[in-house]
Amino acid sequence: MEKNETEELVVQPAAELIAVPVAEEEVVVHVKTSIDKWQPKTSLGKKIKMRDITDVDVIFDAGMKILEVEIVDMLFPDLKNELLLIGQAKGKFGGGQRRVFRQTQKKTNEGNKPHFGTLAAVGNENGFIGVGYGKSKETVPSREKAVHKAKLNLVKIRRGCGSWQCVCKEPHSIPYKVSGRCGSVRISLLPAPKGTGLRIDREVAKILRLAGIRDIWSETTGQTRTKINLIAATMKALMSALQTKVKPDEMEFLGVMDGKVKAQ
Repeated sequence: MEKNETEELVVQPAAELIAVPVAEEEVVVHVKTSIDKWQPKTSLGKKIKMRDITDVDVIFDAGMKILEVEIVDMLFPDLKNELLLIGQAKGKFGGGQRRVFRQTQKKTNEGNKPHFGTLAAVGNENGFIGVGYGKSKETVPSREKAVHKAKLNLVKIRRGCGSWQCVCKEPHSIPYKVSGRCGSVRISLLPAPKGTGLRIDREVAKILRLAGIRDIWSETTGQTRTKINLIAATMKALMSALQTKVKPDEMEFLGVMDGKVKAQ
């Protein structure tokens, strides 16, 4: 009996370590769904499952809404994600580094009930980016919800080389100046020559990097310490680039390129 008990004590913790990952890098493994066991519930999902639609541009150009995460997992196998630091800073008087969890709590007669909010960004580093906000009573479900919503909010953006100092016709920056606003935050993104880097807030730089933008200048005003509003304004600025009409000859000169999916 003693041997059986010791065997159980050795096996059980090992199973727990595999089933409950804690590191942030393992969030994708925990969230990602199984394509083989997927049973589509929408007409778009059934077409994707049957391989009737294999081109992503068909979905975005037609304005179809993605309602199933498995569609994104199937069309974007190389999708990467990043958790953004939007939470309160650690340490006394906020002197430490920000956290990925934005904690709030509700006071009731039973006591304080905390909630955790997480903001996640996903992208293929080639013109597609999505941002999602998840909230839950625990940290792990909030991360899962954030990545889940970020995949459903995936959008196509436009890249190019609009800097007069470069004119390399490669999509390493943006083709022209774009602006966005959310709350009191105003942000303007300007094309930058190759080698400049992402001259912008660190959390916004994570989004631009996932979108495939490597060089950018920026101007910001308002309460930019409110990271959620700053990120929302950035997404509005990126999406506004597709609404600008550009002549065919100017598109070639600016190296304009919309989102692409890497060849599998």
